[in-house]
Amino acid sequence: MEMDQSSEESEISESDIPDYEEKLYRRLQQGHYKVRNTNGSSRCPFCAGKKKQEYTYNELLQHATGIGASNRNGNVKAKHRALAKYLNKDMVDHAASSQAVVLQPKSSKSKSNEQFVFPWMGVIVNVPTEYKNGHYVGESGNRLKEQLSRFHPLKVHSLWNFRGHTGNAIVDFSKDWNGFRDAMAFETHFEAEQFGKKKWLENKHRGSEIYGWIARADDYNNPGPVGDHLRKNGDLKTVDDLSNEESHKTSRLVANLASQIEVKNKHLEELQSKCNETTLSLDKMMEERDSLVHTYNEEIKKMQLLARDHSRKIIVENEKLRSELDSKRKELEVRCKQLDKLVAKDETHKRNLDAEKKKNAMKNSSLELATMAQRKADEEVLRLLEVHKKEKETALNKILHLERQLDQKQKLELEIKQMQGQLKIMKHMEGEDDAAMKKKIDEMTEQLREKVEEMEGLEDLNQTLIVKERQSNDELQHARKELINGLKDMGTVRATIGIKRMGELDVKQFLPTCKLKFGKDEAESQSALYCSQWQEELRKPSWHPFKVITTEGKCKEIIQEDDEKLQALKEDLGEEIFKVVTTALLEMNEYNPSGRYPVPELWNFKEDKKATLQEGIQYILKQWKTHKRKR
Repeated sequence: MEMDQSSEESEISESDIPDYEEKLYRRLQQGHYKVRNTNGSSRCPFCAGKKKQEYTYNELLQHATGIGASNRNGNVKAKHRALAKYLNKDMVDHAASSQAVVLQPKSSKSKSNEQFVFPWMGVIVNVPTEYKNGHYVGESGNRLKEQLSRFHPLKVHSLWNFRGHTGNAIVDFSKDWNGFRDAMAFETHFEAEQFGKKKWLENKHRGSEIYGWIARADDYNNPGPVGDHLRKNGDLKTVDDLSNEESHKTSRLVANLASQIEVKNKHLEELQSKCNETTLSLDKMMEERDSLVHTYNEEIKKMQLLARDHSRKIIVENEKLRSELDSKRKELEVRCKQLDKLVAKDETHKRNLDAEKKKNAMKNSSLELATMAQRKADEEVLRLLEVHKKEKETALNKILHLERQLDQKQKLELEIKQMQGQLKIMKHMEGEDDAAMKKKIDEMTEQLREKVEEMEGLEDLNQTLIVKERQSNDELQHARKELINGLKDMGTVRATIGIKRMGELDVKQFLPTCKLKFGKDEAESQSALYCSQWQEELRKPSWHPFKVITTEGKCKEIIQEDDEKLQALKEDLGEEIFKVVTTALLEMNEYNPSGRYPVPELWNFKEDKKATLQEGIQYILKQWKTHKRKR
């Protein structure tokens, strides 16, 4: 057994404790470990080097349970858990009897029907007294208790009557088996000193020494002050009676504890069932959420495809308009060539032709300018479509309608220019057929007037649409600000759309680097210090580590990476924190370059980009519907 125990002293992990515990429990059942002493008391087989080697059943159970639930190593915990299991399952029927055997070793030698006074009491007689002032006086109970302290008395009662101190006293011991052991030790001490009850009854000359013994039935029935006190404060009981009572109490306690354990187990099963139900419910909710996210993403893709198709249609229409403009320009060029071939008969006719050529050249220049303006307008439309293709659909429709009206206006202007040129040419050609030419000129003049009126109407409509577009943009910006203010008060846990403070550093971004550099204990304080320090640097208007580059004809500001402060940051905290600070610096320069303080922005955290107003409104509606279903 000693070899087995020494081989099991190695440390084991927490996951191996149950198997090791079961193995030790089987060895305890098979008798490999000694739990009971020869005198009937119990011992801990796993604490062989301890000073205390004798326990009652309850003391040993408490010892094993306490160490099994402590923070000691796995080997010690497994051993004492196995011992507690063995005591609860295999020794519970012997608990009361083992207590009686341990605490009253002489009971096996005494008669089973011998009656003692319970609670345990001792009798002291022949206490020295003297006569003073008409009464007998003697030692106090406290003084006697001090003299008998080795027997752990609870209290010593000196007995008095009308004459004073009777020379007798009663010693109270504790009610348990330890008290019985102390009482028997008390009696044994006096018997060894030849001052027991037997010597008291035999000796006629007793001297001045104190005699003592444990109180029994004859003392209880004594008619004197000793018997009066014993009858008043105790009862006669045998050791077997007390053992049976203790056994019944232990059995009731074990039954009560078993009932409580059963109730706790049922309650634990109910909690486990509720936990499983909650887990299933959460899993179902997560599946529904994933389904909604998937549906939402599909709808966004469809909207993007529709916007792309619409943009393609606009581009095709613009190409058609551009080709029409080219054809008109070619017609004018052909007309100029025809005019060049005409030979004027007189000088006046030549001057008129030169003037007409100049006017045609001016018209051609105007057409080229119109074409360039149209090209720039087309580029601007494409840029606006790219920027605002995911914005509110009504605003996009207004912009497209405005573009169509602008194209129609340009068509009218071109037609008016053409008609004006034709009228001037026809006025110079009146000599051929004056009446017919005049009639045609009047008709073209009327058409020109109608076209001019139509163009003025389109101009008014164009201005009205521009005003409405600006109002719509103002309303959209106002709605975006209100949405940002509303989302500030909402939780953003696991949210796709929320508020991001542009240009603000987060202390959590510094924490991993600070853990590696300063250790776990100082990581939080150092990360907070670095975060605060660099946030202050970002706020300083005097620090502007940017340089301007030109890309595709456009100027753009980028980070000047060789800046002294940024280089010092990279050397101190590494590339990761360098990217965090430069990202915040770019955000600050983009959103608030003058104020240099963080500003809130509607943000799509899933795609890590600025969220559109449509995305924000859809997110709010989704949250509202979810909250409504919960109510």
